[in-house]
Amino acid sequence: MKNKRTIALLLTVVCLLALPAWPQLDAKAGQVPVVHKIDPPNWWVNYTPELTLLLTGENLNGARLESPTQGLTALGSEASANGHYLFVHLQLHSGLPAETASLRVTTSAGSTTVQLPLLARDDPRGRFEGFSRDDVIYLIMPDRFADGDPSNDQPSGSNGVYDRSQPKTYHGGDLRGIRQHLEYLRDLGVTTLWLTPVWKNTDSDYHGYHVVDFYALDDHMGSMHEYQVLVADAHRLGMKVLIDYVVNHTGPHHPWANDPPTPTWFHGTPAHHLEPSYNFSGLVDPHASPRESLATLNGWFAGKLPDLNPDDPELATYLVQNAMWWTETAQLDGFRLDTFPYSSRQFWSGWHERLRQVYPGFVDPRIMDVGEVADPDSTITSFFAGGRKQFDGIDSGLATVFDFPLCNALRDVVIKGASMQKIVDILQHDELYPHPETLVTFLGNHDNRRFMSEEGSSPAKLKAAFSLLLTLRGIPQIYSGDEIAMDGGDDPDNRRDFPGGFPGDLHNAFTAGGRTAEQQDVFAHVQSLLALRKSHAALRTGKQWHIGWDDTYYAFLRESPQDEDKLLIVYNNAPKTIELTIPVENTPLEAARQLEAVFGNTPAELVAGNVHVLLKAQTLAVFSVR
Repeated sequence: MKNKRTIALLLTVVCLLALPAWPQLDAKAGQVPVVHKIDPPNWWVNYTPELTLLLTGENLNGARLESPTQGLTALGSEASANGHYLFVHLQLHSGLPAETASLRVTTSAGSTTVQLPLLARDDPRGRFEGFSRDDVIYLIMPDRFADGDPSNDQPSGSNGVYDRSQPKTYHGGDLRGIRQHLEYLRDLGVTTLWLTPVWKNTDSDYHGYHVVDFYALDDHMGSMHEYQVLVADAHRLGMKVLIDYVVNHTGPHHPWANDPPTPTWFHGTPAHHLEPSYNFSGLVDPHASPRESLATLNGWFAGKLPDLNPDDPELATYLVQNAMWWTETAQLDGFRLDTFPYSSRQFWSGWHERLRQVYPGFVDPRIMDVGEVADPDSTITSFFAGGRKQFDGIDSGLATVFDFPLCNALRDVVIKGASMQKIVDILQHDELYPHPETLVTFLGNHDNRRFMSEEGSSPAKLKAAFSLLLTLRGIPQIYSGDEIAMDGGDDPDNRRDFPGGFPGDLHNAFTAGGRTAEQQDVFAHVQSLLALRKSHAALRTGKQWHIGWDDTYYAFLRESPQDEDKLLIVYNNAPKTIELTIPVENTPLEAARQLEAVFGNTPAELVAGNVHVLLKAQTLAVFSVR
């Protein structure tokens, strides 16, 4: 472990050789220590045996910490060179009472006392559920979903601009708005919510990815109590909530950017840093030299976001404790891990190990997290999935990844008319993943042009794509608004407000009566597919078998023998009606005697070892197999 840490520090030094010396500011001699902030702001008894606090303030050089609280022992402390930060290492003994602990920070010039609330944990049973193959994930950008509390549209002290006419400013959506529409999501068939970050941001960073305080909610989102009530209400309706967790970078206006707690807290400085690379090939190639991945791991995202160095030991501890704090505070169910490949695999391995120590229930079939690996190549996305060590000797620990390759294939096939072979090729790469059945599949997200706004798309093609998405293997994810065929070009146009969620909206697409005929048609189609998926274990957890395909059609079987559930799915991607004769000899359908239509209102027959079915253009039919 010591050698690994030494190597990591040496690599960091190499990266910083060309940079000027880190600015060092002398503490004001003779002045008593001052503490402005304590991270984390509270903790729990009977939770972790140790805790590292980061105190932010002034004149902390040479400080030592003592506490009269029985069961709490100070193990040591280290201050930053300029005296603005103090890391305090505590041991929390069993039997430590749930009370507010007093921590006395002392230097030669004097002392100050800070308070650390130590709370009793709620019963963890039935909490921290994770998600599974039974779930359907729904992606929400809170600022663009619904404004439930107009009083926080322009909160005091915020320099963010509220203007719904501008695509890159706050529009007023908040946590209460989501809470008010949970029944809409339940009725659609959603079981899990993924909210883009709700951490405190500055300027008009409505999206939440430019954090300036890892322990605070954005003022535009509402209070911590609002967050907790949202999660509790979702749980009461049988839904789970995932936090969008960002460790690769901070916002450009984070106080750390020009005054980091340690010299290796970031890769570079605002004045001197690497430009980013978004290429992952150097990370997955066993023959690549470090320079082929240096800009990917150390470059500043978008050229401006301070790149955190999670191999800094103190930062690694800070980040894992922060993840624990949010999970425990809001009773969250799991994580969506942003920009996963841009942080080192050593860090992620340790992060997962620590999280699973405190939440041991995250085991199959309960999935703790899904990582964003935005690449169309299965050989790259599969590399980052955990469950086994790769050539670097590291198991990332990541439960699953988003299936970007399948997303691209679905769009190419359905919108552009590419050969169905493209989807089959992606599925044939499933051997690369430890658990391909848990890949999170999707048609689009908040970073892509909306499906409906791609050239050549249409409501009929969107329905066809949903038909495939919700019957193929994997855990489906829906981007808010796609279920009502929302338009939207490239970012930020793909982040339009959900109609009906905001004061003054002319139409309310949260209700059937407020939707246009086109919106209702797509909504009803998605809702019926989700109902079908809920009623058939084969579509959720069943094995998938190829039955037949060519350039224009794909037939596949989903079967769950333990549930005695077997479904044949046939999709026609041609622009016209086709009559198919699909041989079933030497397939799991060989012994089938009868096919009963359960979706698509299309009959099919089994005659002389062949399935005969007539399918309209770009439609999908599902048959129960007897």
